Amino acid sequence: MTAPTLSDVETAAELIRPHVRRTPLLRATVDGRPLVLKLEHLQRTGSFKLRGALNALLSGDAPERVVTASGGNHGLGVATAAAILGLPATVYVPTSAPAGKVRRIEATGAEVIRHGAGYAEAAAAALAAARQPGTRHLHAYDDPAVIAGQGTMTVEILSDAPDTDAVVLAVGGGGLAAGAAAALGGRVPVVAVEPEGCPTLHTALAAGEPVDVAVDSGSAAASALGASRVGDLPFALLSSTPTRSVLVSDTELLAARDRLWEEFRLAVEPAAATPFAAWLAGRVDAETPCVVLCGANTDWAPAGN
Repeated sequence: MTAPTLSDVETAAELIRPHVRRTPLLRATVDGRPLVLKLEHLQRTGSFKLRGALNALLSGDAPERVVTASGGNHGLGVATAAAILGLPATVYVPTSAPAGKVRRIEATGAEVIRHGAGYAEAAAAALAAARQPGTRHLHAYDDPAVIAGQGTMTVEILSDAPDTDAVVLAVGGGGLAAGAAAALGGRVPVVAVEPEGCPTLHTALAAGEPVDVAVDSGSAAASALGASRVGDLPFALLSSTPTRSVLVSDTELLAARDRLWEEFRLAVEPAAATPFAAWLAGRVDAETPCVVLCGANTDWAPAGN
């Protein structure tokens, strides 16, 4: 597999444009500091995942069916993309997948198969099922077409906020961050934020290669950022471009999620609040960062309610 380039991302942006929302930016000042919020949680399906799924299904030979594995958001993106294109879809999810995310996947008409306690087991089952002829297997983050599609979000950021000097986003398997790196081409750093209980990229950067990590399944963001290993393609992109790795605690990311609601009335899932948590904690070295709020697929109430 070859890592996508800026040209691939720009081609993806044109290809998926009729089917996705150009999500808005919100400029704000918090604690006396300016930032830009990319409201990608307002995307169709409630997360950026639709972008990559659509690009992958539109940019190659048309398959007869699509199979994937997901903790929730990628599965919903793939299922929705398949529905848009009139394709049957099967989504393997771990038994720990949140009920709200599973419900939304099933509502698209896709078949949902619960398999294994974690993402790795579900992914193995999906890969085995994808051996059927005519099937397109869509990896959640280690597929060049998926990564290029995710990078279209950053193209919008650069167009709408050319003064941004860092793109701050959450990392699970690394697809969104890799897409950002491809779109940025080294011009602006990526600040990759992970929960302390799911440090796949942080561990890989320290080791010099992707390695398996022990994921804390009890982490507040594990359902979305609970990959046990960063993807090979994402690692190749992120380790060769300006990337800063930051960790946040569950306490910090939940407080950030609640503050987004209290201050802006923005309702996001815990994983989506990790970049804002890093910025609030002073771990983002930038004058005008763009903090990405990447998803809102959860059933929640702010702490104290």
